[in-house]
Amino acid sequence: MKRYYDLWLARIKPLLKTAQGRPVALAVLFALSLLNLSSEWPSNLARPAFVTTLDDTLPDSFKSARQLLFDQYQRHHPRVPTAQPVTIVEIDEETLASVGQWPWPRNRLAALIDAIAASKPLAIGLDLYMPEPDQTSPDKVADNLPETASTAALAAGLRALPSHDAILAGSLRAAPTILGAAALDHAAFATSIMLRSAPILVHGADPLPRVLRYDYVLASLPQLQAAAHGQAMLSVALEQGVVRHIPLIMGLRDELVPSLPMEMLRVATGSAALEVLTDAAGVQAVGVADVQVPTQPGGDIWLHFASIRSTLGRYVSARDVLQGKVDPDRFHDKLVLVGLTGAGVTDMRTTPLGELVPGIEIQAQVIETIVEGRFLRRPTWLKWVESAFIMGVGLLIIWYVPRRQSRLAVLIRAVPKGATVIGLLLHLLNLLCCFYIFVRFGLLVDAAAIFIILSAVMGCFLSPALLHQQEQNRLEAVRAQARQADQDSTGKAPEA
Repeated sequence: MKRYYDLWLARIKPLLKTAQGRPVALAVLFALSLLNLSSEWPSNLARPAFVTTLDDTLPDSFKSARQLLFDQYQRHHPRVPTAQPVTIVEIDEETLASVGQWPWPRNRLAALIDAIAASKPLAIGLDLYMPEPDQTSPDKVADNLPETASTAALAAGLRALPSHDAILAGSLRAAPTILGAAALDHAAFATSIMLRSAPILVHGADPLPRVLRYDYVLASLPQLQAAAHGQAMLSVALEQGVVRHIPLIMGLRDELVPSLPMEMLRVATGSAALEVLTDAAGVQAVGVADVQVPTQPGGDIWLHFASIRSTLGRYVSARDVLQGKVDPDRFHDKLVLVGLTGAGVTDMRTTPLGELVPGIEIQAQVIETIVEGRFLRRPTWLKWVESAFIMGVGLLIIWYVPRRQSRLAVLIRAVPKGATVIGLLLHLLNLLCCFYIFVRFGLLVDAAAIFIILSAVMGCFLSPALLHQQEQNRLEAVRAQARQADQDSTGKAPEA
């Protein structure tokens, strides 16, 4: 191992000493800056083939560090809710134990919707999808009866009753309801390629090439879709198992479809359509009524999460709703979400705060964020500002640090570790400034890339000083050993 280290050291030392290390530092600055850009290439700029190759060769080169940094921003400054526009009716373990296991007969779900609708909510979003007919409906039960004379009258009577799907359709039609649908990349049983959703008006360039797109959807029965007042996609973007981005609009083949939060706001405001504002860079905003939500070019938003501990007050057990134990004010003029939270029947998601929350909680936080108007943003221009800052400071370091008479050069020669301390203090200042921008303006500035690239550039000049110091220490050790050997051979202390 030491042999390889010495060989590497012998090859790198001449390069670091050439022109006082400036060529190596320049190469490091430009190479890492390009790698950083390739990991988050601006959408308004054509992506060269070599950049794609570079990103494929070194995937997640800067992306992982960036994501972890942004997670730390949120952990140190989570959103504190200032309003509670959403109430979640959770089909929890207590409800399942009391009412029955999931899936329920749909007349029971209809009763739950009727109970909520009696308190006049603005909209009711179902984080559920029902692609198959209810097998507990009277007509389905009749079909399973033996064909005998004794059961003929019973079967006829059952078929004369309304199906559970028809009962649920009546409840959906009578209340401002929105049905969810699962987005899929592949065909499966009961999937389709269409969704009965409200129109989306586009102002500007076609956003379909930019947004998250799917080929199939697992939606509720056409009878239920026709009865509900809106349809929406249930989808979150996972990055290393963590939810950071939430799409507000998506593509289903060649059609734009809304997310559940945006469709609920459309129904709540009585709007006929959603609006999408785009330009050459992609989607700039998604709007409904007088609300416009600034988005990333892909039609998604970075969600500023609140801790689950601060949102537990929005949860109401479906059991209590069915038993009439819930104050009507919990639903009146509220946006109500209905979903599963019971163990084994819910999808749990990890947030940047490190918390495991039900998927329906994420939908609620999106609505809450839009109502409060508190958005996290990472606009395209911010990447250019970061790149310009890195290049400017990097070139300043390359010009100034190697100058033999500069104060920093004298310090590096005298106290190599002192320069390291100064560098760390400057990077701490960089991190604090970026965190302040996050807290004050909601902008996600990539302090990680600034730290990594500028540290590498500075290291090109610190390394020769450290290598020189290492050589001096080695020579001193050799001299000390020689003096000790001479003393042992003569039996006298060597002369000073």
